[in-house]
Amino acid sequence: MITRDIESFLAFTRTAAPDFGPATARAAFLVAPDGFRLAEQSAQDNVYMADAAAFDAGRASMQHRDLQRALSAALPTVCFAGDPETPDALFPNNVFGTAAGRYVVGRMRHPVRQHEATRADIRQFFGDVLGYREVDLSTQANVCELTGALVIDRARGLGFCGLSERCDEQGARLMHEAFGLRATLMFDLAVGEYHTNVVLAVLAGRAAVICPDGFADLAVVEAITSLYAPHAIVCAPGEHAAFVGNCIALGQDKVWMSAAADAALQSAHRQQLADAGFEVAAVELDAIEAAGGSLRCCIGELF
Repeated sequence: MITRDIESFLAFTRTAAPDFGPATARAAFLVAPDGFRLAEQSAQDNVYMADAAAFDAGRASMQHRDLQRALSAALPTVCFAGDPETPDALFPNNVFGTAAGRYVVGRMRHPVRQHEATRADIRQFFGDVLGYREVDLSTQANVCELTGALVIDRARGLGFCGLSERCDEQGARLMHEAFGLRATLMFDLAVGEYHTNVVLAVLAGRAAVICPDGFADLAVVEAITSLYAPHAIVCAPGEHAAFVGNCIALGQDKVWMSAAADAALQSAHRQQLADAGFEVAAVELDAIEAAGGSLRCCIGELF
């Protein structure tokens, strides 16, 4: 099922057992921020990006290494070299995604990001080293920026796809099929939002972090909240702006976010995460956040 009908989606989810697959990834991959600078094409529809003067390539590289070091203590984490010609490549989850036995290559909106999909070494890693089957969406016409646009509940096989300039309705359908999901809810993001994973995270299939201002229709927020209650954390505007919604569970007991997000997280919401069984782990990423993404954007998941 892939639908815009909230009630039909909720009716289906009531029958979806958490037996679709592992709730969290078995490993992670990163792409180094080589050539880190303002990507002018991406800045056209990413309101989170800072001005060019705020970009500090050296500090971004250091923080990215710190991120890999921290994640490696939790799960195997590999890092591919960056490419100075693709300054957004440090956000690889928009371009490459995985599901059981296959990897998916997304269709990016901007030409500077479309070039990332041609990386032979990353494709060979998935195909030749891991033996994954390729599902290549990068050459078709419909924009579908993978797990930037599509937030997935891996435990139940559910997708939450926010439509914007970075993903159209047909792109959502292609991703739904590529990841083999049971059901996907499509909805419009609020004006100015570019990716769903900035305003929504599903944590190990049992909790959700939601930023209401990122959704065009609050009925969608209410539906997702009801689905994950009592472990649905509804963020205030300050938490939204600090990328609290751009978090990720890597393992059953820890949720990762940037240090800025951790500082903005309200104590009541921290307690909600604790009640759901999650400890917060934070990494300083202020230099990387100048590029309009945060911790979750940096992490590609291997399932």
